[in-house]
Amino acid sequence: MSIRHATLRQLEIFDALAVHMSITRTADALHLSPPAVSIQVRQLAEAAGQPLIEQVGKKLYFTDAGNAVALTCRDLFERMERLTQELAALQGLEKGSLRLAIITTAKYFVPRLLGAFSEQHPDIDVSLFVGNRKAILERLNHNQDDLYILGQPPKNLKLTATPFAPNQLVAVAYPGHPLVSQSAIPPARLGNEPFISRELGSGTRRAYEDFFRQHKTELRIRMELGSDEAIKQTVAGRLGITILAKSTVQAELISGDLVLLDVQGLPLERQWYVVYPEQKFLAPVTKAFQAYLISQHGDATTP
Repeated sequence: MSIRHATLRQLEIFDALAVHMSITRTADALHLSPPAVSIQVRQLAEAAGQPLIEQVGKKLYFTDAGNAVALTCRDLFERMERLTQELAALQGLEKGSLRLAIITTAKYFVPRLLGAFSEQHPDIDVSLFVGNRKAILERLNHNQDDLYILGQPPKNLKLTATPFAPNQLVAVAYPGHPLVSQSAIPPARLGNEPFISRELGSGTRRAYEDFFRQHKTELRIRMELGSDEAIKQTVAGRLGITILAKSTVQAELISGDLVLLDVQGLPLERQWYVVYPEQKFLAPVTKAFQAYLISQHGDATTP
């Protein structure tokens, strides 16, 4: 059998396997069963005439042939995506698709903007992925989406990154916390309080760790949680204080469930960025949404 007999579905599955490096995770991502993925990979290996993967313990590795097939798969699907976008460009804004990936802290305002944009362009197919910084950077590295929204673009990739809205990080506590009544609180004072932190790798955590490092303050991390919702509930439950994006806690500040702390040097003034690979072809739909983001916020307003 020749590799020419490989099916597009087999190549699609192998391309996903190159991203996830796990039969189970690949099956979950493609909504298949692990045996179905294994069968397709085995049939692709038969078409290639040599093994493509090998299992050592619980870890999966690509053979040299597997790496060659994976590179060709990625090139093929990038070319197909470019063709899709070019065909959509011929149809203008009336048709096409928009794939957006955003970090979790952006989920409090981006979906509203995406919904309003979709109402203006109802025939556009829209998909939205929400994940932590690590997941978004992995998708960005594999060029899986049209645009990415991050609080801090990575510096080790060739990207086009456009700031479109301020992203303030603020300190919050529960009502009645002793620090609530104080003003101009020194950052070092927060080091005495139980702190509810985002997980390692979080962009928000990196930002406030840099801030406290500059003030020679070590945080007393009581808990590490992987979602802003869990952190807000934990702080409201009187278990500590935290620092989060203001857009994340806006509703709780209005309801009174959380209260801003007046800390010297806060809020941290950051930006939201819309990001894509430097040489990426942007279809009219993608360009239109990027322009829409900037027009809705620009540099002077908060989400």
